[in-house]
Amino acid sequence: MPKVTFPQLPVSGLFAITKPSGPTSMSVINDLKQLVGNSRLFVEADKLEKRGKGKIPTKGKRAREIVKIGQGGTLDPLADGVLVVGVGKGTKRLNEFLDCVKEYRTTALLGCETDTYDSEGSRVRVAPWRHVTREAVESALNKFRGEIHQAPPIFSALKMEGRPLYDYARKGIPLPRPIEKRKVTIHSLDILEWKGSAHQFRWPEKEFTSDEKNAMQKALEGVEENPIIKDELEPAVGDESPTAFVLSMKVSGGTYVRSIVHDLGHAVGSAAHVVTLTRSRQGRFALEPAADSEDKGCVPWDVFSRASESEGDVGEDGWTQWEREVIDRLEIVEGPKPQKTS
Repeated sequence: MPKVTFPQLPVSGLFAITKPSGPTSMSVINDLKQLVGNSRLFVEADKLEKRGKGKIPTKGKRAREIVKIGQGGTLDPLADGVLVVGVGKGTKRLNEFLDCVKEYRTTALLGCETDTYDSEGSRVRVAPWRHVTREAVESALNKFRGEIHQAPPIFSALKMEGRPLYDYARKGIPLPRPIEKRKVTIHSLDILEWKGSAHQFRWPEKEFTSDEKNAMQKALEGVEENPIIKDELEPAVGDESPTAFVLSMKVSGGTYVRSIVHDLGHAVGSAAHVVTLTRSRQGRFALEPAADSEDKGCVPWDVFSRASESEGDVGEDGWTQWEREVIDRLEIVEGPKPQKTS
């Protein structure tokens, strides 16, 4: 095994991890900080020796003094895939990943829309879905390609006059003005797989109460003409599952994938929400790096999970397994690049 040597330690840099579905991006970063903050790859050896290895605080001045770490674009808890991490002065480079081109794969489930536009939320309304064909979706996708203006979900943390949008919706406070739409670019948008009813996805069991629906209608009164939120049930046919399909897309920074699926459901005369979401590329970091390119891969999350339980032995090259995995995919921001010696 070639030995990786650094003329100078510690280093600052960027690397990507494969975030699992479930935890928040912040919790993933906090877990990662426990390893990074105890590694001589990123922390001065004398500081490690003086402090000793142990649990790293995740907030406050002391946490920042030990090691700076951040991520370049939050993924929802439901989502998995590429999450770019910056350490040290690498954190100053994270902004470039907010506006970069990203690629996603998402599974849409027809017949139901939720407050969060994904399966983590509550059912707002259900709508007919059996009339929707692959051809109808293919045709509707044309409306979403190129430069479009997109409204974020009303149940989001974006603020209007100092109040989060979700606060208006939950309390039935009319919006003072329409939600400002964002200009985004959809470079490509295609059906990757038509699952039909051959899947295990189901609508969320939790649903809006009548009071919650009325509150949401009241919030929308100031921006929509006669907003009505009601179920449009169609007769059940056995245990048939609502239609699902997988989309692949390449989009500009700031694009809401959930909004594309939500709006697409309306465009085909139904309703829809996201049940899976994978970010497959963020700038030059990708789950499947292109051959003969400057792409960089991602460190699988289970590498860090195992290291959190036990870092394992230090190899002949002087690094543990998780450090080696990071070094192989690390983009040095400050300091010389690693050199391999036989």
